[in-house]
Amino acid sequence: MRKFRLSYRSDARDDLDSLYDWIVDNQGSTIIADRYLARLDQFIQNLIIFPQRGTRRDDLSPGLRIIGFERRVVLVFKIVDDTIQIVRVFYGGRDLAALLNENAALPGGESGAHDDSDFDEDD
Repeated sequence: MRKFRLSYRSDARDDLDSLYDWIVDNQGSTIIADRYLARLDQFIQNLIIFPQRGTRRDDLSPGLRIIGFERRVVLVFKIVDDTIQIVRVFYGGRDLAALLNENAALPGGESGAHDDSDFDEDD
């Protein structure tokens, strides 16, 4: 079995930081943010086991894949040799093509209705 490793592009790390801050600001709890990002991290770590998941989006960029997490987050990643590169981490319903082409900052930039239970552990 082929061994893969993870790497995060700087935009993806910024997205995760912004997502954490957004959860804290909107949910008023670092505990909720910590738990949500821990679940997201475990999901990302599981890509090492089966990286060919998600939907190929060669129309956006060759080799690009997207996969959803808990109906709220979309991971954008590529498999390059033995590395799974996390390209971006988008929150909410967004136009991926526009965001990737514009290299827009996320996740808190656009308005949208968010249920207070968006980040509960039981999702």
